[in-house]
Amino acid sequence: MAIMYDENEAIKYIKAALKQSEGVSYSDDDILNIIDIIWDYYEQNGLLDLDNDDELDYDHLLDSVKHLLKKDKGNKVKEEHVETIVKAELDYEYSLEDDDEEGAE
Repeated sequence: MAIMYDENEAIKYIKAALKQSEGVSYSDDDILNIIDIIWDYYEQNGLLDLDNDDELDYDHLLDSVKHLLKKDKGNKVKEEHVETIVKAELDYEYSLEDDDEEGAE
């Protein structure tokens, strides 16, 4: 049984990571904006295609997120917190894969 991505759970996961490592908190909308940017990046780079074997270029993803946030006049997330958010989002995704593999055993 595949475990589905849940934006609300991802937001909770990211907020917990931010609080623990950076001691800061952002609104759900601020976090969701970054999640949307990450998933748009996946789509634009063919990373959502089932037959795509390309590896995620983390540095390019991070640079893309930072670049788009700089252009977003409504953005409230400080640049020094972006990497923590991106890493936490990826960790959340990987945790779903880990849970799915454990369930298959």
